[in-house]
Amino acid sequence: MKLLFIPIILSFITIATADTIAVLDTDGDVLKPGIEYYIVPGITDVAGGLTLASRNGSCPLSVAQAPRGGGDGFPVIFTPANPNAKTVNIGEDTNIAFSAVTICIQLTVWRLTGPDEVSKWFYVSTGGVTGNPGKNTLSNWFKIEQYMGVYKLVFCPGVCDVCRPVCGDLTIDVVGDQRWLALSRGSERAFPFMFKKA
Repeated sequence: MKLLFIPIILSFITIATADTIAVLDTDGDVLKPGIEYYIVPGITDVAGGLTLASRNGSCPLSVAQAPRGGGDGFPVIFTPANPNAKTVNIGEDTNIAFSAVTICIQLTVWRLTGPDEVSKWFYVSTGGVTGNPGKNTLSNWFKIEQYMGVYKLVFCPGVCDVCRPVCGDLTIDVVGDQRWLALSRGSERAFPFMFKKA
């Protein structure tokens, strides 16, 4: 009877450790909180990395994709919901903030805003806050998931047990010559990303 009990315990240990998979950067190193990374296209070169831009000529700034030849964009810093996390893990809630100085007084922490009155898209903007996971900060939490051999960004926060947020993959909404980071409405595919040390 004791021999049957050991494999059962080992299977629980394997399941518990298999759930935590660290995100890797382009060098194959684990992503770490507080370190600067560029978010760059994963399998396409139609444009550059993620940056800041104004959608309506005013603040707060929105998350955009730099034009082709526009470089890696601005670096970001990840802050997981778990303050003791040593790595940024697949499928775990994290704040994302640009490590950049802007003319706007708002913080550069990402948050989901919308829907836009005209396009009905939910866009990723700035002006969020870091930490304090819960219903008051629901729009500030994002996840990284594996996708097409690289990664995708997802909005589906799990920091509030009673909340029912809109969920979906993040994609690029092309408006004229601008490329905005937005929540997929279901028919758009997730945009593949990689993370490159700054």
